[in-house]
Amino acid sequence: MRASVVGVLLVGLLAGFGGATASADPNPPVDACVLTDKRVAELSGLVADGERWYAVNDGGTKSTVYVLTRDCVVERLISGPTDPYDVEDLARAQDGTFWLSDTGDNDKKRETVALIALTPAGKTTLYRLTYPDGPHDTEALLLDRDNVPYLITKNPLGSAEIYRPAGTLASPGPTALERVGAVRMTGTDTQGGPVPPLVGSVLVTGAASMPDGSAVALRTYTDAYLYAVSDGDLLAALGKEPVRVPLPNEQQGEAIAFEPDGTLVSASEGTGQPIRTVAGAAGLIAPSPAPAPEPETPATPPAGGIDLGASDEPGGQDGLPTLPAIGLTVVIIGGALLFLRRRRTR
Repeated sequence: MRASVVGVLLVGLLAGFGGATASADPNPPVDACVLTDKRVAELSGLVADGERWYAVNDGGTKSTVYVLTRDCVVERLISGPTDPYDVEDLARAQDGTFWLSDTGDNDKKRETVALIALTPAGKTTLYRLTYPDGPHDTEALLLDRDNVPYLITKNPLGSAEIYRPAGTLASPGPTALERVGAVRMTGTDTQGGPVPPLVGSVLVTGAASMPDGSAVALRTYTDAYLYAVSDGDLLAALGKEPVRVPLPNEQQGEAIAFEPDGTLVSASEGTGQPIRTVAGAAGLIAPSPAPAPEPETPATPPAGGIDLGASDEPGGQDGLPTLPAIGLTVVIIGGALLFLRRRRTR
């Protein structure tokens, strides 16, 4: 492992590690059922409509959504002809169209990523996308009320960058993306995930929206962060201080969804893993005015907050708290890098 790589990751992770984000008293997650169907062994994206769950696998060779009953049985499949590269998340528009986020890029070498719109009848439309600043590994997708997609990157430096199309989506494209901000994820001691919490708790692995658009959530391997959305302004919502909901002891938690009643639903990759619910999660947050415009020299954003300014450094996180256990952190980072490099690349 190159020393320079370790150094960069060390600085970024130390900068991203901080105290608890937002005060709340969420209910603990409870198992709703256990998913034993091997066809959904790599569950990576999830949406809910109050009656069924809709899931996608990590990777994949078909544009397929698995329709699950509330006892974790695969009821049917919705499939389209488009062959994806690495699907990582799932969102659903108001008209019922599923949006598959074909944005996984562990090795950061894809020239384009894609969104795939899949209708309930199995028709697909492909939208290729390009980043303005080189490849990113992205595992989280949000749609605003106008169906504008927002991609949130998976960044081991703790700064999850936010991108959206710079213009109208074209099929097959590509359509250029623009960077519109970054959410700084802070480390927690919540246990779980395939890597130590110091690393796993800052990696964004999924996102979800309330069906009525009143709230959104970002999740890491270990925690969910809930944001109230006012007047449909998703970007402003991500600038507010979130409520953190711990999701402990998930093997590889990458899926998150909201039920219409505000229940949070989470799931992990792996056969025999539970789908879990947190009742009343959306009730922990309330709409509030958008934050005031930032001064010319913006202060460091709060834990879980958004950095709306451009930065020459990843996340622009100078002056944040650091950890005393430098040696231990280097060991942890080394193990995390080995894990990330060995993950299956599709």
